[in-house]
Amino acid sequence: MAQPDNVEARLSALETNVRDLTAEVRATKQDAAAARVLARGADRDVSEFRGELRDFRQATTSSFNAMRADLTDVRTDLTDVRADLTDLRQHVDTGFAEIRTEMRSGFAQVRGALDASAAGHQQIAGLLNTLIAQQGESAADQ
Repeated sequence: MAQPDNVEARLSALETNVRDLTAEVRATKQDAAAARVLARGADRDVSEFRGELRDFRQATTSSFNAMRADLTDVRTDLTDVRADLTDLRQHVDTGFAEIRTEMRSGFAQVRGALDASAAGHQQIAGLLNTLIAQQGESAADQ
């Protein structure tokens, strides 16, 4: 058997070790509980962030789709405007060609009328000159 002094010292050391281990177990339990609280908070934060990221992704995708639709509409409108301008240009060119033809015809008619009027005036002037000349001879005969 062991000596009684030695047993008491060993028992005392054992009790000290048990107290130290009990304190360490208590501290470890508290650390584990704190870690669980932090883990739950981190999990909640990650879940919220995922939700926000998903919402942002959906909003961005919706915005891009709307922008794509708007750009398609603008492209269609520009194509329509380009076609309208081409049609308008052709219409204006045709209108000016018709006006040019009508103006030439009108100027030719006016020139013809002025030439006829000038010829008539010339004939009247000639008749008047003849009449004046005849009256001048009659007056000289008297």
